Amino acid sequence: MFGLNVKEAIYAWYQKNGRHDLPWRQTNDAYKIYLSEIMLQQTQVKTVLERFYFPFLERFPTLQSVAVAPLDDVLKMWEGLGYYTRARNLHHTAITCNGVLPKRPEELGGLKGIGKSTAHAICAFAYHEALPILDANVKRVLCRYFALSVKDEKVLWEKAWELLHVKHPYEHNQAMMDIGAFVCTPKNPNCLACPLELTCKGKNAPENYPKTIKKAKVPTKKRFALVIKKEGKLGLVQRKERLLHGLWGFVQVDEKPKNAHSLGKVTHTYSHFKLELEMIYDKALHVKVDGYFTEDEIENLALSTVDKKIIQTLFSSK
Repeated sequence: MFGLNVKEAIYAWYQKNGRHDLPWRQTNDAYKIYLSEIMLQQTQVKTVLERFYFPFLERFPTLQSVAVAPLDDVLKMWEGLGYYTRARNLHHTAITCNGVLPKRPEELGGLKGIGKSTAHAICAFAYHEALPILDANVKRVLCRYFALSVKDEKVLWEKAWELLHVKHPYEHNQAMMDIGAFVCTPKNPNCLACPLELTCKGKNAPENYPKTIKKAKVPTKKRFALVIKKEGKLGLVQRKERLLHGLWGFVQVDEKPKNAHSLGKVTHTYSHFKLELEMIYDKALHVKVDGYFTEDEIENLALSTVDKKIIQTLFSSK
């Protein structure tokens, strides 16, 4: 077990160097903290802060307002943020808990899209409960501090509990995230500026903790987007597949229809693959769609980024 030295060092470091000005660190509103936690999964702080957090709160100031809104409206405000499962889970959770988040981590963890670390974060930041968190940055700091070459969830939770400053859980967890973001970085960590440096077991070879697993090359999928027109309107479908469920877009097929001509290509990179879409048009195409929309009507629909690229390409070439 640790004495308080390293824990106090982490606490003192946060007082001096922490990102105190982040809006979700200036509130104890559980909903606003929950929203930030969900938005920050897979997305950089800068992007969330500059483009999404405030507009979303303006449209949905409370979790209750999310609960009573149609999913389409929630997805529209999430448009461009990606990983839309997060938005669908947020909406589902808002309805499930009737717009009021439970205060117990066990109950929070039972809600859709809220894992153990997110549940702990909500409780630690909104209610100052003595609970550790385990996001990507914290995992790296713990791996280096304890010289763990493998990111084993069970072991990491044990170490997170061991290092937690139970008297200052809020500051401790925020500090651990900031240290991971700015000091104990994936490449070229600044060990001399780190409050854990004196007792860090991995400081002599931080690049070894954790050992990096070489990522496989992202495959490219080639598909065709069918541009269906009727009386000057575009035919779109509302997606049912898991990745983009609920979003509107163009019909996609794996094989190019005969005699159809190309309107150009758009590409988009997802986390596991790159999509190359060739836009195809033929007035003889007969494809079932869920609705036909004018350019103005499309503005109000929630579209995926790749479908927005198609729209921009089509209307810019008018």
